[in-house]
Amino acid sequence: MSRSNGMLYPVIGFASCVILMYMSLGNFSIPASKQPEMSFVTVSETQFMLDGKTFYPNGWNSWWLMDQAVEDESRYRVRNIFQIGVKMGLSVCRTWAFNDGAYNALQISPGKFDERVFKALDHVIVEARRNGVRLILTLVDNLQAFGGKTQYVKWAWEEGVGVSASNDSFFYDPTIRTYFKQYVKAVLTRKNSFTGVEYRNDPTIFAWELMNEPRCMTDPSGDTLQDWIEEMASYIKAIDKNHLLTMGMEGFYGPTTPEKLNVNPEEWAGNLGTDYIRNFKTPNMDFASFHVYPDHWFKDQSVEDQLAFVRKWVSSHIDDGEKILKKPVLISEFGMSNLNKFYTQTNREQNYKIIFDLMHRSARKKKSGAGAFIWQFLVKGMEAYGDDFGFIPTENPSLYKLIAKHSCKLAVVQQNEVLLKQISKGICQS
Repeated sequence: MSRSNGMLYPVIGFASCVILMYMSLGNFSIPASKQPEMSFVTVSETQFMLDGKTFYPNGWNSWWLMDQAVEDESRYRVRNIFQIGVKMGLSVCRTWAFNDGAYNALQISPGKFDERVFKALDHVIVEARRNGVRLILTLVDNLQAFGGKTQYVKWAWEEGVGVSASNDSFFYDPTIRTYFKQYVKAVLTRKNSFTGVEYRNDPTIFAWELMNEPRCMTDPSGDTLQDWIEEMASYIKAIDKNHLLTMGMEGFYGPTTPEKLNVNPEEWAGNLGTDYIRNFKTPNMDFASFHVYPDHWFKDQSVEDQLAFVRKWVSSHIDDGEKILKKPVLISEFGMSNLNKFYTQTNREQNYKIIFDLMHRSARKKKSGAGAFIWQFLVKGMEAYGDDFGFIPTENPSLYKLIAKHSCKLAVVQQNEVLLKQISKGICQS
């Protein structure tokens, strides 16, 4: 008996080492049957639907998830932020599913990918599902950080096939359009190395977002951007019929709605090549989204004027979803900069509360306003990843409580007892 046990322990030890080695290499699979149950989110007129009930995708932004999942020493932060979000009753996180040609690049060059980084994105999706969180995955950025449209233009120019060195050639250069389609197809058809499920078949993904804050300033008519949206939206829908699709628009009104130009923050906002109503009337756009940053859009307005603009801006876009677009509307980014000369914690909280109250009112009346996503959440040790909008929820008790109470209100509207129970103890009763 003692001799057989002596042989057993080395065998167990060896098997454990093998399992750990496979897990560290990213080859340890998790059968889909072992994951928490999830269904795809759908749209019915101006409402998101989940399992036959209205769904309000209350959430936040953490763009850095894939980047932090690449290295062993930082990967724990992905789980931490999901756990924090769930404790506040949040259900969806918006994050980047791109990094083009930069450090820890997912796409090294057109159509070539770093498998190590793709496995990091696999991990993000698995971890989200484990915590009951869905994801909005953004596919490219208008801005230059992490490559964005600038990197695509640079690749084409370096290969001698670009028709123009202008960043806006991203939208009209046929070679660059092909580059982007190759990338999109690779992501949508990616088979998760942990679960074996292709991304296009995974309900953990709430929606694809074509681009973050697109602008095409060389064509203020909006025709160039609109043509790109229509082509890329059709392409995505031909590959993936399960997921919702949107654009990460700032929300500026354009030439086709001259009666709404006075709602824009200033005159410049109507000359950026974007056209909010026209862009989201595109049939393959399942829902509309917009951003709220008055302290960046105005130069010297008082806090009172900025907050008045927030009320008008949000109300106008909810009204658009209800009466014109006939689609749900999300605020996919909002925040207040701590570099604003008028910034105080109280002003930031007041800004948040205005947005939350407008969304709660819309939900109670079953109107198109469906949710709002804060920019952005961080965890401890991420100072280098922060910006003037970001904060660590667990180190901001008053903001934490404000966010959780909004989640409680939405849970009541949805009659979601499970959500009410999972939100931090006592907040919903206080």
